[in-house]
Amino acid sequence: MTTTYAALLRGINVGGKKKVPMAELRQLMEGLGHDTVRTHLQSGQAVFASGHGDEESLADELTQAIEKRFGFPVDVIVRDHAYLRAIVEDCPFPAADLQPKQLHVTYFSGPVDADRFREIDQQACLPEEFRLGDRALYLYAPDGLGRSKLAEQLARPRVNKGLIATTRNWNTVTKLVDLTAP
Repeated sequence: MTTTYAALLRGINVGGKKKVPMAELRQLMEGLGHDTVRTHLQSGQAVFASGHGDEESLADELTQAIEKRFGFPVDVIVRDHAYLRAIVEDCPFPAADLQPKQLHVTYFSGPVDADRFREIDQQACLPEEFRLGDRALYLYAPDGLGRSKLAEQLARPRVNKGLIATTRNWNTVTKLVDLTAP
């Protein structure tokens, strides 16, 4: 059985560092035996179909292949269509009423619980808010991510310790659901 996945690459093609041309990424993934490989934007999203492995093994395989091909490590999270759709459906914020730049999802490589975020004073950052989901964090930042005080606190190494974390805006979140649809 073939499943469609999205690979989320963290920190590539930003500020001229860790350059991964999308055509080369597609070629690399096809060489790993994946089908219908497509990329979205230059910021690290690839959609592919695979009949082998699971999210974790596919992420590990791609991480190793990228480092071998491009010469630097890139963290990768792989999620299937059902998961990506559930993230959109379970959004605790009124996404339809917000501008896409105001809503973001941080995907984590593993489960997160509220204890990890206990040092963050959400009241001091209002009207910004965050809520936890399944291996994800939803962030409402009314002035956008670049001006978000809460996003800055959420990105601290001690908050994300031991996990891969990568953030996408709501446009990308919903586009990945569309691109991975069967």
